[in-house]
Amino acid sequence: MRALLIANGTDADPGFIGDRFREHGYSFDECHRETPGDWPALDSHELVLMLGSEWSVYWPDVADKVQAEVAVLHEAARRGIPVFGICFGSQVMAHAFGGDAHKAEIVEIGWQDVETDVPDVVAAGPWMEWHYDVVTLPPHATELARTASGPQAWQLGRMFSTQFHPEVHEGMIRRWATGFGEEELLRIGSSPAELIAATQAAVVHSRPNADRLVDWFCETIAPSGFVDVLSTQ
Repeated sequence: MRALLIANGTDADPGFIGDRFREHGYSFDECHRETPGDWPALDSHELVLMLGSEWSVYWPDVADKVQAEVAVLHEAARRGIPVFGICFGSQVMAHAFGGDAHKAEIVEIGWQDVETDVPDVVAAGPWMEWHYDVVTLPPHATELARTASGPQAWQLGRMFSTQFHPEVHEGMIRRWATGFGEEELLRIGSSPAELIAATQAAVVHSRPNADRLVDWFCETIAPSGFVDVLSTQ
């Protein structure tokens, strides 16, 4: 089964989530947000996986890139193709279907728990957070988990997304924490070493929790009947 992976070219690792989807039989066609003209059509794809980004949905200089992603989501909705969005992917999804993405009042960076309505699906944590933006859910979407910052997991038809990062592994956090994120960590009173150490402890729980998310998605969302979410807008 083929899946479309949408990510920034410098950060296209689907991590634990990608590993589990591969175990379910999916292979990924990697698409970079910077060059949407190079993306393949959705023909023969049975999943869209949207990763996080350093971008914000509302930045004027990426408006055309965001619109390209919105077009993929609308096409996926018309075809009934399931979508799994993470962080920026969640924010684009909300924007595409009548919600929005905006700057959060509470910045979340680091490992933390969430308040979940479905603990057997979305575990309480720990989950990795790294975001400055938050979503207002689209009409008819179901919120499944949250923090004081805002929604953390939600579903709309055959589309599901998380604000937290269930995909992260230690190697990914080492790249983030010693690259673009080092200054951000220092600004909030943390450090790369502190976050890496926390990650080494947290992934013992987050990996099986991520596996459970993908298992639920593949068993419940992916095979379900067609839901035209565009008709509800």
